[in-house]
Amino acid sequence: MRAVVAALAMLTLAAGCAGRPEAPPRDFVRVEGTRLLRDGEAYRFVGANLWYGCNLAALAEGGDRERLCRELDLLRSLGVDNLRVMGASEGLGQTNTVSPPIQPELGRYDERLLDGLDFLLAEMARRDMLAVIFLNNYWEWSGGMAQYVSWLDGEPVPNPSLPEYTWDQFMAFSSRFYRHAGANAAYRRFIAMLISRTNRYTGVPYRDDPTIMAWQLANEPRPGRRRQGKQNFDAFTRWVGDTAGYIRSLDPNHLISTGNEGLKGCVESADTYLDIHRFSNIDYMTVHLWLLNWRWYDPLQHEATYPEAERLAINYLDQHIAFAEQLGKPLVLEEFGIPRDLHSFSPTAATTARDRFFATVFEHIHANAAEGGVFVGSNFWTWGGYGATADPDDPAWHHGDSFTGDPPHEPQSRNSVFATDTSTLAVLEHHARRMQAVGGQ
Repeated sequence: MRAVVAALAMLTLAAGCAGRPEAPPRDFVRVEGTRLLRDGEAYRFVGANLWYGCNLAALAEGGDRERLCRELDLLRSLGVDNLRVMGASEGLGQTNTVSPPIQPELGRYDERLLDGLDFLLAEMARRDMLAVIFLNNYWEWSGGMAQYVSWLDGEPVPNPSLPEYTWDQFMAFSSRFYRHAGANAAYRRFIAMLISRTNRYTGVPYRDDPTIMAWQLANEPRPGRRRQGKQNFDAFTRWVGDTAGYIRSLDPNHLISTGNEGLKGCVESADTYLDIHRFSNIDYMTVHLWLLNWRWYDPLQHEATYPEAERLAINYLDQHIAFAEQLGKPLVLEEFGIPRDLHSFSPTAATTARDRFFATVFEHIHANAAEGGVFVGSNFWTWGGYGATADPDDPAWHHGDSFTGDPPHEPQSRNSVFATDTSTLAVLEHHARRMQAVGGQ
């Protein structure tokens, strides 16, 4: 039976993306001081967030392998060779969470989605692309920590999209995860299953696959919010260290990162941000940058708010450059985005502000990298590729809609970069060529 399954898998792989030659064998990405090394050379990258990759590759609702292959080909042609992808999603029943999830019920894993992750990694390997895989989520849009707590405690997730709940309630509920032995035991069982998995299409165990650059503890793990979050600093920090140590015990080959946003993900505590990145099992530092979410920028008042938002953004990056220099570790800006002009959800709307913001951020990263600094790469948020918003006048995600890059809890097309956004793609390609030159590739 296993031989038949393997044979069918290889036929599916060939049918999905026929005609692409295999990339040459590569070594694992390593850290040396503040540099990433790949095959002995500096690795500096331009990446994207393609969180829905395993869903798009799945032989399930929403799956479209032909589209996935086109997405990967286009990204690779632009010089984008690093993808941050979702490796875990949990729970059923929420209207604004990923569907179908990898773990629909506690301890039950949907092989269709895991097969999709296998396929995604196999196709990335053929294109010499690298993956950063996050294993949990602080936010509700993929289930994540709140779903684990809900399963174990028998309480409903206080989903902040529902009128009866607030963000404070949700964030306090989700951050209970760090102290929850049962929830963490279930989470570790999932981690052990995934790391020990053998890719159906390549025959390579995940722990031995150099296509994976890093395991990431979670998407944007936070200690909580306001006073409650500050009370959680010690538990949060211990959780980072203990979880990273557990992953390292299962897999000594891959890098490990937190997925944290930086100061904004640590209730503005520099000490906490530094503490969670001091651990020897945390190989590089992460930072995210959100002008709209942090209320620095209003796209309906662009002229009045953009200049100050850009100044704050550069200052935020500089703060985290200094933190990385202090700890002597590489730094990755792994989420940043901005809406289309006038906050339009139409894929045909102009991207003037986005192009300017991306170019500014990229120039700052390149300048630091060119001087031998701590910045080694970035992953913009988010790739929408050949996706399509069902109705720009009703931008909510509905089950069965195509994936556009924006998670299901947010308006679709808000931050998505589509294949038709030619001016943004030109900005990406220009930066990719410059970073490749810095990296010596």
